[in-house]
Amino acid sequence: MEDSSGTPSGTAPRGPVDLRGLVDLRGRPGPPLLPTYGTDAVVVVCGLPGSGKSTLLRRWSPQAEVIDPRRTRTACEARMPARIPYAAYRPYVRTLHFLRTRAAFRRPGPLLVHDCGSRWWMRRCLARWARRHGRELHVVLLAVTPADALAGQHARNRTTGGRVFRRHVRGLGRLLTALDRRGPDALPGTASVVVADAASRERLAGVRFVPAGAARGHLAAPPEFPAAAAPAAVGSPDEL
Repeated sequence: MEDSSGTPSGTAPRGPVDLRGLVDLRGRPGPPLLPTYGTDAVVVVCGLPGSGKSTLLRRWSPQAEVIDPRRTRTACEARMPARIPYAAYRPYVRTLHFLRTRAAFRRPGPLLVHDCGSRWWMRRCLARWARRHGRELHVVLLAVTPADALAGQHARNRTTGGRVFRRHVRGLGRLLTALDRRGPDALPGTASVVVADAASRERLAGVRFVPAGAARGHLAAPPEFPAAAAPAAVGSPDEL
């Protein structure tokens, strides 16, 4: 079996891998990789709560603006009186984050977006905004098991509600099934999809954004590339 890069499944890519279509890293150990995108790219990092999205984005954040729902929630909580429960203004926070994400597509420069990936309507919105503003849209999907995601939540000392978590599991399960059956066509408007599991996600050591016409693809990171930062004990951004 081969993915859309033409590399047989079960083997690590050797040399540059074109970031077009589907690149499936699940079950493929190997050296660190450096995904490379254009300077107009929007890269959406998605996966279950606890899958490692925040850790990956902290690792990549020096290279691009990051849109993270947790930042919106934290900013709103800081302004609200402590006596008002979060549930009372959750709809406002969700709407504000949606608007902030849409506005970020209008600004120049590369963009990293934190999203659960399980909501079909949000995936369509991201693709529409990218098309409207002449950006390339790419997806990095952390396809860890629910058990691994729950372990990640416990490691950061904050868990997602059971009903919310199960909804994400169902939504991402449908997306992964569609990707396995239809390849990148399961995500219309997306230039590339990189799928990594709990083991291969550590290969995504960094990210690079280069001008149009420059070489792009997965490149082996140099030996001195810094190790990933340890995850901080923060709440789940997917609980917005």
